[in-house]
Amino acid sequence: MTATTKKARSLYVCNSCGAQSPKWSGRCADCGAWNSIEQVAMPPKTTPRPGGGGYAGAAGHASRADLGAIHRLAEIAPEQEVRTPSGIAELDRVLGGGLVQGSVVLIGGDPGIGKSTLLLQACAAIDANLAFASDKGSVLYVTGEESPQQVSLRAQRLGLKPGGLNLLAETCIEQILATTAAEAPRVLVIDSIQTLYTDALTSAPGSVSQVRETAAQLVRYAKLTDTTVFLVGHVTKEGALAGPRVLEHMVDTVLYFEGESGSAHRLVRAVKNRFGAVNELGVFAMTDRGLRQVSNPSAIFLSRHSEPAPGSIVLVTREGTRPMLVEVQALVDQSPLANPRRLAVGLEQNRLAMLLAVLHRHGGIAMFDQDVFTNVVGGVRVTETAADLAVLFAILSSFRDKALPMDLAVFGEVGLSGEIRPVPNGPDRLREAAKHGFKQAVVPKANVPKGGVGGLKIQPVLTLREAIDAV
Repeated sequence: MTATTKKARSLYVCNSCGAQSPKWSGRCADCGAWNSIEQVAMPPKTTPRPGGGGYAGAAGHASRADLGAIHRLAEIAPEQEVRTPSGIAELDRVLGGGLVQGSVVLIGGDPGIGKSTLLLQACAAIDANLAFASDKGSVLYVTGEESPQQVSLRAQRLGLKPGGLNLLAETCIEQILATTAAEAPRVLVIDSIQTLYTDALTSAPGSVSQVRETAAQLVRYAKLTDTTVFLVGHVTKEGALAGPRVLEHMVDTVLYFEGESGSAHRLVRAVKNRFGAVNELGVFAMTDRGLRQVSNPSAIFLSRHSEPAPGSIVLVTREGTRPMLVEVQALVDQSPLANPRRLAVGLEQNRLAMLLAVLHRHGGIAMFDQDVFTNVVGGVRVTETAADLAVLFAILSSFRDKALPMDLAVFGEVGLSGEIRPVPNGPDRLREAAKHGFKQAVVPKANVPKGGVGGLKIQPVLTLREAIDAV
């Protein structure tokens, strides 16, 4: 039976969200982006033959018939996902405990932040792992942006011993899948997804249709062969992953590389994870020998002063499953402007304005003629509401020019009615503060453990007025 064809057609596709429309317009009707729609020539549609296609995998791998069959949920035996350590503890933490067979991980970040370096180090560690020692060619690194000589030079600079690590310089997805079908690697790394293209489409590599189609083929290959696939993705100038948003929905895990350009620290944050906790954080330090994992991030983020300084307080935040201590700083100064400035670095800008209003209404302290600047030391971005109390304490300390005790740690959410609300995992935060030598803590009353914490004097508070009086 021969395949039937239809007439070729053209569509207009949005570069931001991937929405399709039959005609061009200046603004996307779905996501509202301007000048993001471009014309894409669609290939002739073909009707595949029944039962065709599929990848040949090892015994026990799912087949095309298995994926298309209907199963009763009650008859499917739940199995614990098999995880394999990557050899880098901080990467395993972000992934939820290690590599999961058949999972697809998308890693995004600014150019030069260390995505390729981290994956090359992980590939070398996986190849040397005992779990893969008996597998020949267990890891395949596909580079579409660099030559094999450039990757070899980076491995030499990092002091890696690749061993059986295989390298492929190719951008055609059909050739890549043909090679992987023959080699059958356990881990496949694609650097990067924006450089791949498929012969079935006529658009340029990196376009919405190419990124979506090549990613779909890689996801399908991973599920059929139980191969762990890493995809490196570019980011836009706004910091979001380039390409259609459907790319983030197709993969199992999305990791973002974060870090200031002048800082030696790199943060890997999980914003989506089907096999682990979301918002988990991995901390690395960039050195001349590559990325070095930081097992105790609280120590590097607590670059405290030798003497107490106004406007500084220690917050016990929580990233994923790990409590972490960070320093919150504030500067309050007389404003010469009619509209005083409100600037928050590492914190929510709108929440800062709300906290100042709560401070005025329920604390009796007005700052309508003051510029207020807040910052989280070390380039950490804190999004949880547990930082409210620390931000207000830092602002009050700077406003009154009175330093807070250096052995004081705080956390707590501030409500609009002036109440101090509890936050999740309060006892874990208090134990982390005590472990780092802190002697005092001001926390919501509901977060105080019954037995207390050894060596830590805990001051429970219910309202903002009580919190102000406590310090």
